[in-house]
Amino acid sequence: MPTFQYKALQADGTMTEGRLDAPGRPDALRQMEGRGLRPVRLVENVAAESKPANGSLAFGGFSFKFESQKVTAKALENFTRLLSSLLAAGVALSRALVILFTEASTPVASAKWKEVHDLVIDGMSLADAMAKSPDVFPRVYVAMVQAGETGGFLDVVLAQIADFQTREKELRSKVMSAMLYPCILVVLALGVLVFLLVFFIPRFQKLFASFGGALPAITQAIIVVSEFTRSYGLFVLAGVFIGSYLLRTWFLSEQGRRAWEGLMLRSPGVGPLVAQFAMARFCRMLGTLLGAGVPLVQGLRVAQKSIGNQILVDAVSTSIERVQEGGRLGQSLAECRRLFPKSVLEMVSVAEESGRLDGELIRIANVTEGDLDRQLKTVVAFAEPMLLLLVAGFIGAIFIGMLLPIFTLQQYIK
Repeated sequence: MPTFQYKALQADGTMTEGRLDAPGRPDALRQMEGRGLRPVRLVENVAAESKPANGSLAFGGFSFKFESQKVTAKALENFTRLLSSLLAAGVALSRALVILFTEASTPVASAKWKEVHDLVIDGMSLADAMAKSPDVFPRVYVAMVQAGETGGFLDVVLAQIADFQTREKELRSKVMSAMLYPCILVVLALGVLVFLLVFFIPRFQKLFASFGGALPAITQAIIVVSEFTRSYGLFVLAGVFIGSYLLRTWFLSEQGRRAWEGLMLRSPGVGPLVAQFAMARFCRMLGTLLGAGVPLVQGLRVAQKSIGNQILVDAVSTSIERVQEGGRLGQSLAECRRLFPKSVLEMVSVAEESGRLDGELIRIANVTEGDLDRQLKTVVAFAEPMLLLLVAGFIGAIFIGMLLPIFTLQQYIK
């Protein structure tokens, strides 16, 4: 019979540890409840050699399962929604966290939820415990939880976070779906071009060399590119990988990120889309927080972190300071015209005066996201034929360059 090691709270609030024998985890939990214990940790004792680590093989136990080392967005969304439901039902926070880590779908998620639980049991607030794992809980997530704990409506805020995560996932999914086909076209085009330059053209090159004579300029240019690709292609590929790594490292730095974000905002076609996406996130987050009862200034500071673009975040900071000094929200946000169009500012001002700011902000986010969806579809509709034309142009130029000498082949023979 399996042996379980447990750590639990006794009726007087003290912590105790021990072992018990049970056919399975549910039976072990029932035994603990029968003893008046509230489980904090319950682990089955398994021989070390028969329990493989995540991502490893255990040949002796015939276990070949690989586990992900990262908590997925889906697991975090499920955690948030279930925690909200448990708290709304009156379950204590510590007990709710125990339920979550014992019922987690993956070992890595269970370990992370247990880590949060242990920190909360030790006296730390839920927001501070989550802040210890920034790779799992984003800054915006932690800020919203902190606002909910401070205001005493944690269950409401968690439900709002779960809804926000669902909408964010849907919007990102739309963007990724829109970009998928163009990316596939580019990859296929590059593959075809490399095949032609490396395998196809050298065969014709030998044929042309056997007859002698002057080749057309386009054919000579294609042959030079082919020879360069075959001789230095691997070095070029290695350079691309190294350059991409260095560029990515620079982009992760504060200076590089600001430079990239500024370039994106200044781009004619991409800049307005980036600003609209950031405005939609800001409006939805602020409307969600205000609807949950978070004060305006605190909600603005949390929503500011959801924008994503540091240049726009800095621009909103001035507006927050004006609101904190007693200014109206609509007038204060006018300082950031790059993010908020005049029409949006007017709607915010009217909603602020009528006392329905939270609902209007969410409505603005819905309208903006719908407009973004239509714009993305239009961009993709234009991008697909343009990419097809570009691919056909490259491949057609290569075939024409290779066929031109064949038309004059009779002269070479004579």
